[in-house]
Amino acid sequence: MPDRKVTNMQSIRSVLFTAAAIAITFAAFVLTASLALALAGIAAVIAIGSAIAARFNAKPTPARARAAAAGQQREMRIWNDGRGTIIDL
Repeated sequence: MPDRKVTNMQSIRSVLFTAAAIAITFAAFVLTASLALALAGIAAVIAIGSAIAARFNAKPTPARARAAAAGQQREMRIWNDGRGTIIDL
C-alpha cells in the first residue's frame, strides 16, 4: 500500500503546477492581447493620418482649350504645373 503522505504531496504539487500553468497562460494571453491592441491602435492612427493627408493633397485640374474665335489664330501657351511641362496648342 502506497504511503499516504507521498500521494497527498503529489496531489498538492499537481495542483500547484496546474495553478502556475494557468497563471502563466493568463499572463501570456494578456501580453498578446495588449500587443495586438497596441498594433491595432498604431495602424488606426496611421490610416487616419493618411486619410487626412490625402484630403489636403492638390487635386489635378484638367486643362481645357478654349474654342478659337472665328478666323483668329490662338497663341501657343507653355507652362509648368510642377508635375511636367504643359504645351497648349
